[in-house]
Amino acid sequence: MPFDVTRVRAAYPALAEGFVHFDGAGGSQTATPVIDAVAGAMRTAVSNRSSAFRPGQRALELVAAARSAVADLVGGDPAGVVLGPSATALLYTLARTLGAGWRPGDEVVLCRLDHDANVRPWVQAAEAAGATVRWAEFDRETGDLPVDQYADLVGERTRLVAVTAGSNAIGTAPDVAAIAKIAHAAGALVCVDGVHAVPHAPTDLATLGADVLVTSAYKWSGPHLAAMVGDPQWWATLRPAKLIPSSDAVPERFEYGTPSFPLLAGVAAAVDHLAGLDPAATGDRRARLRAGLTAAQSHEEALLDRLLSGLARLDGITVYGAPARRWPTVSFRVAGMSPGQAQAALGEAGFCLSAGDYYAYEYFTAMGLRDSGGAVRASIYHYNTADEVDRLLGELDRLAAAGRTMAG
Repeated sequence: MPFDVTRVRAAYPALAEGFVHFDGAGGSQTATPVIDAVAGAMRTAVSNRSSAFRPGQRALELVAAARSAVADLVGGDPAGVVLGPSATALLYTLARTLGAGWRPGDEVVLCRLDHDANVRPWVQAAEAAGATVRWAEFDRETGDLPVDQYADLVGERTRLVAVTAGSNAIGTAPDVAAIAKIAHAAGALVCVDGVHAVPHAPTDLATLGADVLVTSAYKWSGPHLAAMVGDPQWWATLRPAKLIPSSDAVPERFEYGTPSFPLLAGVAAAVDHLAGLDPAATGDRRARLRAGLTAAQSHEEALLDRLLSGLARLDGITVYGAPARRWPTVSFRVAGMSPGQAQAALGEAGFCLSAGDYYAYEYFTAMGLRDSGGAVRASIYHYNTADEVDRLLGELDRLAAAGRTMAG
């Protein structure tokens, strides 16, 4: 069945305002079932977790439902789903916990394509432990991440390899499974930033070879919460800093404070929404997620091809990176305009795009673009349309012509 983007768009009330959203990498709009679930949980009596009375039982059920939903989304075990306010917060918790066991001479291997959330916590944990940071470099022309370099970077003292499943700057989709195979052969852990990849295709922890994967619900139609997923038995070996009276169970020992129960209701609803993207899909939720996200992926890839082809025809537009495998994200500059100026001009025309470094600090620093404003980012989500791509290309053509005039 063809992907019915009109049907899909009807589930996002914010789209009725008329803005054109090419900023999904910074956060998608929220689906109606998610909004309803959050509001419903706030209208219902929910107290802190307790099995003694019904409102407390509801809190327990909301937490369990969110863990189960995230597990279905990424192919994990609900008992290994750690919930938290953001990917950054969760990765800092993990880095502090693992780093406490590192010693001088230990090594961590990081990637310059990553969002800083999967870089800085590890850098700081390594510094605190006296461990060494080694860097995997991307190809400056294509934006690809060569796998071969990991054979030289990873050794017997490597404790962790952190790598992105998708660059939030230029869309590169590294061969995470091949990198993980090299890391595991040396006995190293693999931490995968799935924030930019999970919204765009079916995800499976086992296929990726990830020991732990992070994902953010607000990138896949949900509320501002995140999850960190790993094997429950592995979590049980880790001892994070925590309050004495807080639960020592897994995964609760990694979750600080009382969670937002209404937002957890939204997490489960967002996964159910994604499982309904293909109305003809059957089977359990995991199977329906695979079908729905596969259909969405095909739709997004067609839009990406349309966008890239159109950008290549425009004078005055410089596109950064041309990775062999990529998610639907493109960074570019308009000649004669700073990225901030181009973003503002597009915003005045009703287009929502990001500008700057989008926390891809290492990428833009390596490219020599960060100090001059980074780039403009167009990121496609499954509610975008071919007409929106064409409208963006038309506006960029107009801006490029204006930029050439200003430069002349």
